[in-house]
Amino acid sequence: MQYEIRVDGLMSETLIGSFPELEHVMISGQTVLYGPLVDEAHLYGLLARFQSLGLHVTELRRLPERPK
Repeated sequence: MQYEIRVDGLMSETLIGSFPELEHVMISGQTVLYGPLVDEAHLYGLLARFQSLGLHVTELRRLPERPK
């Protein structure tokens, strides 16, 4: 499943490096990270990582599956 996670503010390269499994773009004062998450445990682990780094997640959404 593909997810998109929006974080308030522009993350530094060091912080982005804490999420090697995700791609990122920076738009409108936010950092948008996106990519596949294996399961619910992976999702909760990512959210805990954001929290431990003091990052404010403003939006989290599952992206629609691409047709094959």
